[in-house]
Amino acid sequence: MASVLLVEDEALIRMMIADMLAELGHTVAGEANDLQGGLVLASAPGVDAAILDVQLGKESSEPIAEALRGRGIPFAFASGYGADGIPKGFKDHPVLQKPFPIEQLERCLAALLR
Repeated sequence: MASVLLVEDEALIRMMIADMLAELGHTVAGEANDLQGGLVLASAPGVDAAILDVQLGKESSEPIAEALRGRGIPFAFASGYGADGIPKGFKDHPVLQKPFPIEQLERCLAALLR
């Protein structure tokens, strides 16, 4: 199974997604709640895929997405706004509409890890 980086600024949502990943048999490579923490973890070894909240407080997760793309690590965005909030240049990446069921997360990860 995969080791998934989780970047989400809301603690309850982050814990819920981490629980869903564990239930699906994946491990959490690391958790961050802000841009700086996400950037550090995005360059760490052992990350197979990532789920990125589009907005981290007042900051965009776009620099984290760029770092992951540069390393060839697949990722999806999670957003309460759907595809509208996705940064230009990343419209081809999957978007999980929050709140999302575990089945949607499972399908998304299967597509990312294919």
